[in-house]
Amino acid sequence: MTFAAELPAWAALLTAALVLLGAGLAFTGSLGLLRFSSFYERVHAPTLATTLGAGCVLIASMIFFSVLQTRPVVHEILIAIFLALTTPVTLMLLVRAALFRDRVEGRTYDEAKTRALPTVKNAPGPGRLAPIQAEPNELPPTRHPDNGDEHDYR
Repeated sequence: MTFAAELPAWAALLTAALVLLGAGLAFTGSLGLLRFSSFYERVHAPTLATTLGAGCVLIASMIFFSVLQTRPVVHEILIAIFLALTTPVTLMLLVRAALFRDRVEGRTYDEAKTRALPTVKNAPGPGRLAPIQAEPNELPPTRHPDNGDEHDYR
């Protein structure tokens, strides 16, 4: 059962435009995830574009259901607040973990940022990524800055 016949033309056009814009932004974020080479670039594109795309779809949903039900529908506001709060926190946690890993491995920020993912010429898949090679984790123990105790962060 569809209620599209009951929807005014202005609401249908606005809803369609926002859904298409949101889908385009989410698709752009997904392409950025595939196209960029370093982790820091890869985590940035989907975080921004996909969040904006989801926001456009949520606004379209609010308009559609508010016009059909002749009352404001605010469930989407709760979803948008959840997205706006969790996405930047997740981005920061991922980037901090990657920076910590790079520091433990002895890489500078510029080396880690410009480090591209290895590719294989005949590998399957969209990005043709090389298979992950299992290597033993040989991290040197580090000294605690306050008391000099040796810690192993494996």
